[in-house]
Amino acid sequence: MGLLTILRKQREREREIRVLILGLDNAGKTTITKKFLGEDLSSVEPTLGFNIKTVEFQGFTINFWDVGGQKSLRSYWRNYFEQTDALIWVVDSGDEERLFLCRDELKSLLNEERLLGASLLVLANKQDLHSAMRAADIAKVTTVCFHQ
Repeated sequence: MGLLTILRKQREREREIRVLILGLDNAGKTTITKKFLGEDLSSVEPTLGFNIKTVEFQGFTINFWDVGGQKSLRSYWRNYFEQTDALIWVVDSGDEERLFLCRDELKSLLNEERLLGASLLVLANKQDLHSAMRAADIAKVTTVCFHQ
């Protein structure tokens, strides 16, 4: 969400922000969500469906929607687009084989009318892996989505 959107929400007393967290399976969406909220990371399982986590921050209620990324679930992603203020697209930096699939899924999302106006963060996860692609290399592939 851009600064102007935040200011508009404050002015309108709209104090709830919806953040949708998407990416391919095993990208680390649930781990990121749990880490951000200070939760235990010892029991992270693949998400079959979705998880909603809520945090209060500076007078705002932020709802994080962590949605499973398995191929069988991707067609259901559109059910979560409504009223999304921000999209976090998580990329597995260690999965070079699926980088172009990852890009194609992101490109498809960016064409969704219900996500227009939502802020986007592309997060290159698992940078601690020895085999991780550099964030700059991931950016070169994913920024193609913005030049349609």
